[in-house]
Amino acid sequence: MYRCSNAVIGFLNLLTLLSSIPIIGGGLWMAKSKTSCESFLQTPLLIIGFVILILSLAGFIGSCFHVAWVLWLYLAVMFLLIAALMALTVFGFIVTNRGDSVVVPGRVYKEYHLENYSPWLRKKLKDPRYWETIRTCILGSKTCAKIAYWTPFDYLQRDMSPIQSGCCKPPTACSYAVDATTLAQDPDCYRWNNAPNLLCYECDSCKAGVLETMRTDWRKLSILNIVMVILLICIYSVGCCAYQNTKRAQTDNPYGQNRMSKVRPRWDFHWWRWLDDRRHQLY
Repeated sequence: MYRCSNAVIGFLNLLTLLSSIPIIGGGLWMAKSKTSCESFLQTPLLIIGFVILILSLAGFIGSCFHVAWVLWLYLAVMFLLIAALMALTVFGFIVTNRGDSVVVPGRVYKEYHLENYSPWLRKKLKDPRYWETIRTCILGSKTCAKIAYWTPFDYLQRDMSPIQSGCCKPPTACSYAVDATTLAQDPDCYRWNNAPNLLCYECDSCKAGVLETMRTDWRKLSILNIVMVILLICIYSVGCCAYQNTKRAQTDNPYGQNRMSKVRPRWDFHWWRWLDDRRHQLY
C-alpha cells in the first residue's frame, strides 16, 4: 500500500494531463476561427484546459517524485475545484428548473415563451452585447437557412429545433390577413420580418428558443459535473494517501520499519562485555 497509492495517483494524473492537450488545442483553434459561436466558447475551454494541465502536472510530480508540498498544493486546489463544481451543479439545476415548451395544435414542433424561464437567464439576455453575440452565432450557423424552402406541408409534418421554432418564423398564432391588422396579437407578430438577416431574431420567442437550448445543454452539463465530482472525490481520496506516504518517506522511519527508539547503553557496558568475552576465551 506504500507505493500503490502514489502509483495510482500518478497514473490518473498522467491521463488527465494528456487529456488537457486536446482541450487546449480546441480552444486555440476556436480563437483563430471567424465563427462567432466558436469564439464564444474559447475562453471557458482554455481556462478548463490550463487548470487541468497545471493540476495534473502538480499531482504527477508530487506523487512520483515524493514532493510533499506540491502534493499539498495539489490537494488544496483539488478541494476548491470539487467545491466549485458542486456549487455550479446546484446552481445549474436551480436556474434550469423553470422552462418548458408549449404544444402547438396540429403541429409537430413546439413553441417557447420567454416568461416561462428563470429570471436570471432572462436578465442575462437583456445585455445587448451578449444577445448580439448569440444573434451573430445563429446567423453564422445558418440554422434558419435549413427551413427556408419548407412548404406549408413541411410545417405541418416536420419538427424544428427550439431556435428554429423561435427565430426562423413568426409565432403560429400570428395572422397577417388584411382584416387582422386591428386585432390584438402577440408583440412578436409585429417584430417579424421576411429579410433573411432579420426574420424574428429580435422576438421574445427567439430568446426563449435560445434559453431552451441553453437549458437542455446546461442540464446535460450538470449531469456530467456530477460524474466529474464523484471521479474527483475518488482521486482526492487516493491523493490524500499519496500525500501521507510522501511525508512518511521523507522521515527517518519509513513505512514498515520499527519506529521504537532503543535505550542508550551505560558508559561501561562495552568494557564489561569485552572483559566477559576475554574470560570465556581463557577458560
